[in-house]
Amino acid sequence: QYQKFFEMDNVLLEFTQDALKAVSAKAIERKTGARGLRAILEDVMLDIMYEIPSRDDITKCVITKEVITNKEKPIMVTTERKKGKKKEVTA
Repeated sequence: QYQKFFEMDNVLLEFTQDALKAVSAKAIERKTGARGLRAILEDVMLDIMYEIPSRDDITKCVITKEVITNKEKPIMVTTERKKGKKKEVTA
């Protein structure tokens, strides 16, 4: 579902394997099951989903384990335009 939202803004959303494991571990820890997965993802994705549409330089968003467990910012791959050329920058 989140990947489709990001596609509308031409941004690729990617989760690392460790991030997915961290989400499932949190759900098990909270004893919430599958419904807990959604709540955990909503908590993590809310701010990111507001940031993406306001920036046209982001091409990829990578959710890592640290985003899930420590509420760190995701890896944002951006494209800078200089003199008509595209340059990828990881932030």
